[in-house]
Amino acid sequence: MSDLEIARAAKIKPIAEIAAQLGIPDSALMPFGHTKAKVAPDFIDSLSARPDGKLILVTAITPTPAGEGKTTTSVGLTDGLNRLGKNAMVCLREPSLGPCFGMKGGAAGGGYAQVIPMEDINLHFTGDFHAITAAHSLLSALLDNHIYWGNSAGLDTRRIAWRRVVDMNDRALRRIVSSLGDGNGYAREDGFDITVASEVMAIFCLARDAADLQQRLGRVVIGHTRAREPVRAAAVAAPGPMTVLLKDAIMPNLVQTLEHNPAFIHGGPFANIAHGCNSVIATRAALKLADYVITEAGFGADLGAEKFFNIKCRGAGLVPDAVVLVATVRALKMHGGVARENLSAENSAAVAAGCVNLARHIENIKSFGLPVVVAINRFTADTDAELAAVREAADGYGVTVVDANHWSDGGVGATDLAAAVAKMADAAGGKFELTYPNEMPLWDKIKTIATKLYRAADITAAAAVRRRIQDLQDSGFGDLPVCIAKTQYSFSTDAGAYGAPTGHILPVREVRLAAGAGFVVAVCGDIMTMPGLPKTPAANRICINARGQVEGLF
Repeated sequence: MSDLEIARAAKIKPIAEIAAQLGIPDSALMPFGHTKAKVAPDFIDSLSARPDGKLILVTAITPTPAGEGKTTTSVGLTDGLNRLGKNAMVCLREPSLGPCFGMKGGAAGGGYAQVIPMEDINLHFTGDFHAITAAHSLLSALLDNHIYWGNSAGLDTRRIAWRRVVDMNDRALRRIVSSLGDGNGYAREDGFDITVASEVMAIFCLARDAADLQQRLGRVVIGHTRAREPVRAAAVAAPGPMTVLLKDAIMPNLVQTLEHNPAFIHGGPFANIAHGCNSVIATRAALKLADYVITEAGFGADLGAEKFFNIKCRGAGLVPDAVVLVATVRALKMHGGVARENLSAENSAAVAAGCVNLARHIENIKSFGLPVVVAINRFTADTDAELAAVREAADGYGVTVVDANHWSDGGVGATDLAAAVAKMADAAGGKFELTYPNEMPLWDKIKTIATKLYRAADITAAAAVRRRIQDLQDSGFGDLPVCIAKTQYSFSTDAGAYGAPTGHILPVREVRLAAGAGFVVAVCGDIMTMPGLPKTPAANRICINARGQVEGLF
């Protein structure tokens, strides 16, 4: 059966029953049909005195283009923990329509480890992304309108920092000229990013509540004056109406797994240009509702986990208890030198060679003072010899390695992993440490991540970029964490440098201030904030069949 057929065959429970498992009353639910609902802020506020459960991060080794199954593993682990009698729930990001219709397809798990209703989650869901797009677009409209009606804030039209967004992969919108024609404002170069790259998305996922959301929106830098002084969104009276557009979206979305265990799916920032984690609101609420909270961070651990720790945990005061590092045989073969078209062929030697990438990620996670277990997300083509090669290589790393078959067997296939994770989290053997202190200068923060986690020899930047970093430092932004945007396919900025490269140079091409979100973005190498569709996009296979059902969505 396909992922979609499995999801449709599931006997989905009314969402009120899932809420009841967590002690959420009907009065605290805003239902979207019978199978999904938002949870009211006043109920979440009422949980503040409860103790926190255990926070478990699921991350991965450096991925192949298809990904290595963090979401699937997160769901399977949650089901496995509940099968062991634990009170567990999962917190995930919402899928973006861009990848859904682009290369990767949906992002609701797979096989027998899915969140449902899968079609709804992968498409419009509860409208959160549309609300974020609308809030971002409102600020764009207010900005241009402010300039049109006299520009009392003194914005320099050559130094507008606020681009537009749409939740779709559309390369034709990367660079445009706006305001053409008489009476339509001042013509200027503009462009679109995908919604998940919007600073509004990052703010949405880092805000503690609606009041914090509005304050952060007011701090967004939308451009500069001719004297190069920053102009913020508050100057065009944007924070209030933007928050109104987001008033329902900020409520976490409650759904369920195939095995009827609770899941919050809320927010979804890019893991390159932003921090790649679900919302702080959902995570903190889950920690009050469950004994074990499983969450994931985007891409490999060098991006997702690092930002989860240094940005999300730092800002929200979260302390993780354990980390699950997902690996697949196919990815290890790729890091061992096998071409992509041959990843399904048996090759134990390449698997063993590719474990250098696994080892690097283990070392990095341990540098945060956290215990880690390696989950081998098993594929049907994996051989016993290949799996043995992973275990043998990992023996020297001082970590537990567990085969997980959640894709084919659901929670039953993840009970060994669940037992290992619960034991590790309950032992409280970690001592969480961030990579750098707040007071470290911005340049040194970037260099520390590059040299300590990527094993780069140094970082480099053009003189103009160095001046921009120093300007941010001198302007009071030096205490912010840094968010490094680079390829997810390598520890370096060369997407083809597999394995565990060392001694490379990290080129900082551009620096962007996300003042509302509360971090500084260092763009390294070639990073697109508006992806394009591949030659044969996933959209080509998606349609409605004669029975009115969606086909081709997975």
